[in-house]
Amino acid sequence: MRIGELADAVGVTTRTVRHYHHQGLLPEPERLANGYRAYTLRHVVVLARIRRLTELGLGLAEVRDVLADEAGKDLAEVLAELDADLARQEAAIRDRRARLRALLEAEGGLPPEGPVSPELAALFAGMGDVSGSPMAVRDREMLAMMESTVAPEAREGLLAALRGALDSPEAVARAHRAYALLDELADAGADDPRVAGAARTLADCIPAELLPAEGVDLASGHGVLRALYADFAPGQAEAIRQAMEMVSRERRS
Repeated sequence: MRIGELADAVGVTTRTVRHYHHQGLLPEPERLANGYRAYTLRHVVVLARIRRLTELGLGLAEVRDVLADEAGKDLAEVLAELDADLARQEAAIRDRRARLRALLEAEGGLPPEGPVSPELAALFAGMGDVSGSPMAVRDREMLAMMESTVAPEAREGLLAALRGALDSPEAVARAHRAYALLDELADAGADDPRVAGAARTLADCIPAELLPAEGVDLASGHGVLRALYADFAPGQAEAIRQAMEMVSRERRS
């Protein structure tokens, strides 16, 4: 039997047969005088077994271990481990699908900053349409970034702080007012007289839990803060810095 006939008999390609030779899974027969390899029924049996094992999901290294045990003693153990691994994958897939369904069914639909958690999506929906405010759009981007980068144990604290800051129509209106004041500073310098008022309004919206840890220089001592300030006009950056200083002082008092 030639290699093409062997491959056809088992339903694989000749390339697969050669790969199994290279991996040491399928013994190579000696070549005949005419240069061709002559495969036997034993090769068919082994190749068919390799195919069955790989179709079950075993890797080639695991297949090699099974084939090395002629009694098949370790096959049950390997298959049990494979079954447990598939069960873990199924659970992970169910969890991911549940999260996807929650995102797709979230009230107000998917936010443009998505994907975000259903909880954050609900908070965004409660803010109403803010697409006309560049500052509000950037704020949402920052919140989405924070949610995806904080430690899992800190995520619920972040969401709780945001829920507390937006727990009433008055709080939402105050946030919209802060966005509007900051938008007005898009071309302003750091010494613009409107900065102080915008900072005070913004400070009334910022949960203390969103500030960096105690001891961080809110002016320039934190790399993320430096990047944040650099992303805004001087007047906006100064208002944000002053607002965080106000919240920091109130947190300490």
